[in-house]
Parts: sequence; C-alpha cells; structure tokens
Amino acid sequence: MSTAALLRLGTRGSPLALAQAHEVRRRLGDAHPDLAVEGAVEIVVIKTSGDKIQDRTLAEIGGKGLFTKEIEEALLDGAIDAAVHSMKDVPTWLPEGLAITAILPREDPRDAFFSNRGAGLAELPAGAVVGTASLRRQAQVLMARPDLTVVPLRGNVGTRLRKLAEGEADATLLAMAGLNRLGEAARVTAPLEPEEMLPAVAQGAVGLETRTDDEKTAARLAALDHADTATRVAAERACLEVLDGSCRTPIAALAELDPSGGELWLRALVAMPDGTRAQRAERRGAAGDADALGRDAGAELRAAAGPAFFAALAEI
Repeated sequence: MSTAALLRLGTRGSPLALAQAHEVRRRLGDAHPDLAVEGAVEIVVIKTSGDKIQDRTLAEIGGKGLFTKEIEEALLDGAIDAAVHSMKDVPTWLPEGLAITAILPREDPRDAFFSNRGAGLAELPAGAVVGTASLRRQAQVLMARPDLTVVPLRGNVGTRLRKLAEGEADATLLAMAGLNRLGEAARVTAPLEPEEMLPAVAQGAVGLETRTDDEKTAARLAALDHADTATRVAAERACLEVLDGSCRTPIAALAELDPSGGELWLRALVAMPDGTRAQRAERRGAAGDADALGRDAGAELRAAAGPAFFAALAEI
C-alpha cells in the first residue's frame, strides 16, 4: 500500500470492474477534498475464483459468491477498507461483520442483444445459437423462442464479443450498464426491454461494502449513496432472499420508481432453466415499503411455483 493512501478500494481486475472502481474514486474525490489528492485512494486488484475459472458456468462452480469471496476476505483481514461490487454479483447474505454501506446511482438495468443474424430475439432464424452463461437469460430466451439453442458463453465483454465474431454463437446478451460504463454501447444491436427480458436482481447497480466496525470509512462512503437506487435494490434483493436464490435458480426482478420517487413498481420472475415453466409477480406500493413489497412478491412466487419446482432446480 502506498504510504499516502487514505482509503483502499478492493476490486476485481476486469475492465468493467476497474471502470467501476475508478468511478468510485472519482466520486470520493468530489465528495471529500482530502481524497481528491493523487494517491489518496488506492485501487487494489484482487483475483477472484470466478475470474480464475472460465471454462464452466457459475452454477457448476458454486455460484455468484465466487466473484466476491476473495475480496470480502481481504476486507475482513484489513488489507482493504472497502470493496467495490457489481450488486448483481453479491450473494443474498453477507459474511458476518460486513455490510453494504453505499450504492451508486444505477445505470441502465436492461440487457443488450448482440447478433449479426437478427435485430432482436424475434428476428433470429430457427435453430440459431445464443451464447450465455446466465440461467436467467437462458430461461427467458427459451420462454420466448423455444426453437433456439442456448450454449454456455463466459468471459468479460471483450471476450464474449470476440467469441461471437468467431462464430461460437449467433447471438449473445450482455448488460447495458457495463457497456455504458466501458463506452461500448454503440456496439449493441438492440437493448431488450424488461417486458422481453427481465433483468437480474440489482443489475446496473454498484455497491460499496465495508466492515461494520469501520465507522470512519462508512461515513466517507455515505456521501456516495443514492437513495432511489438503494430503495430499488432493496426491493429486488428482498424478493431474492425469500426465494433463496442462487446461480442455479433463474430469478429476475426489476423495481422502478415513479418520477416523484413515491411509488415503487416491482416485477419479478422465477423460471426453469429450459423455459418450460415460469411464475411472475408484480407489486406496487410506497417506496418506503420496498423491503416488504419485495418479500411479498417473493412469497407469492415461492407459493405459486411450489416445493417440487425448487426441488427440481436443486437437482439440475
């Protein structure tokens, strides 16, 4: 660590993760003059298990916690002061002693469609191959187009677009938020509206995690917290918690606030990976009831799907 560093941010080393960490550093400098000095905020790159293992899907290797585990260990050990996460990668339950202290303003939560064979899912020819490692995306692709074939495709934005160009798939899906943050949005064939592809829980949101006993860092980061985004993410993650979601469970959720910020609209879905069964739920209510609305929607989905549905998912 540089002796001048006042705050150390832990992050994955992908181009997107680094872009997010640099955004956090910029925002910290804007909020706190002492952190605007060069070297005051150090970005510490930590390689996670999810980054090291690229030949299998997340469901096969243990779930999305593999993108946060090593960073959280460094945080608990005191090697870093705060962790920068894509909130969609953060497991439902955090390790004891850690908490999400702030969430940045949310980027576009939609999914992006890439293909040279059609302007959208509906335009792909029968039998076309869609590459994605996300069971959520796979399920919704097959719900809309059971005549398509879905194959695993992992890697960062550049890797997946290269694989698409090399013919490993006819189409792929990525998050609009990441493409916007990397300045790559112009390459998108078309964004997919939530009615066609409901996003992952907390997609587009960046969260900052700290130790619960580190009040000084938490106070510094509090200036970066975006209340509307935090409310939306709270509703979506509450729904996920009730569903006990993991990377083996295709779950999607999107909470939106009306322009006044007073009313929240939550849409959620749980599906079988092959798209043959799905349950949907919606809730509208006061933004202040975000957690309760999310839990209520999750309870409806769990009851509608039934125990056999989740037992079957656990065996996949």
